[in-house]
Amino acid sequence: MALIEVGAKVPEFSLQDQHGKWHALSDYRGRIVVLYFYPEDDTPLCTAQACQFRDHHPDFAKIKAAVIGISPQDPQSKARFAASHALPFTLLADPAPPGGVPQVSSLLGTWREKSMYGNKVVSMVRTTYLIDPEGRVARRWDSVKTPGHAAAVLAAVKALHKGKDPLDIRGPRPVRSAQPRQRTRTQAGHAGYSGVSQSRGKKTKDRATAVKDRTRSAVRASGATRTRPAETASARTARRTRRR
Repeated sequence: MALIEVGAKVPEFSLQDQHGKWHALSDYRGRIVVLYFYPEDDTPLCTAQACQFRDHHPDFAKIKAAVIGISPQDPQSKARFAASHALPFTLLADPAPPGGVPQVSSLLGTWREKSMYGNKVVSMVRTTYLIDPEGRVARRWDSVKTPGHAAAVLAAVKALHKGKDPLDIRGPRPVRSAQPRQRTRTQAGHAGYSGVSQSRGKKTKDRATAVKDRTRSAVRASGATRTRPAETASARTARRTRRR
């Protein structure tokens, strides 16, 4: 099946959660729903993604937005996953029947062909649907990259809650693990004045000193030495007269 396009109604479905309780999509009518599909419980990327939604869950809850994760593992696997990482939201099990495919994942187009290690395989493609209170797709994220994803979804959810178009919201950039060293713009030693770039806490040479240092280095590299110019006879006589 193809992915559900923005503006289209999401097909009705019903699945069991980590506690064995059945959930139908129609149960959430009137609420904003974040429906995210992930490949497998308790794997590194899926855990990172789930923990992002966990950390932002209070912000989703403030505006009564439901976060629901779906993957092909059974309810028991979901229960272990949720308990291991204190996940406060619903995880739905979409197991494949013998010789078949996960039905809801296939219905919503997230179970499809993808490239893995250079090979074509059919499996879960990480996808997130943002569903409006009327049950229509307000936005969709395809082939999701985990870093910063939950924050980006939250920004879109807030926009939809305020009546804005969530497609116009990019969301915050993911935080980098290593921040570059801060630099200030200085001029003649005055911080904040536009001019020469200088690192904080580190003295830098002015242009004239740097030129002198490069000249000395070039002279040493060439093997040249400084010599006094030859003294003329008149200069030598004048020097001797001064000494007397």
